[in-house]
Amino acid sequence: MRIGELARRTGVSERSLRYYESKGLLAADRTPGGHRDYPEAAVDRVIRIQELFAAGLHSGPIAQLLPCLRDADGGPAATATPRLVADLCAERERIDRDIAGLLLSRDTLDGVIEAAGDG
Repeated sequence: MRIGELARRTGVSERSLRYYESKGLLAADRTPGGHRDYPEAAVDRVIRIQELFAAGLHSGPIAQLLPCLRDADGGPAATATPRLVADLCAERERIDRDIAGLLLSRDTLDGVIEAAGDG
């Protein structure tokens, strides 16, 4: 499929798709006319990349992590290196700290809202 179709099906801009390709996160063949031609599996791949970016990962760790994840087709996954696992554990701890901070902020807001409702 062409880049425009992949963008439409994933909700990701063509610019972002080109960026993913430049970082080695996504691959495309080229048509004789030089246009990008993505396989059907690229849809799931882009969605997974978006999920990993949303989790707070950057393109470097994502590039290391993607080969370790099974694609929707159930294809074999590479083994994560001990360094990658340690980096991912640290990232998970950061996310846990962020979540704890957000929960505390929400509790504080709930207290203010409750106190304002009593007045």
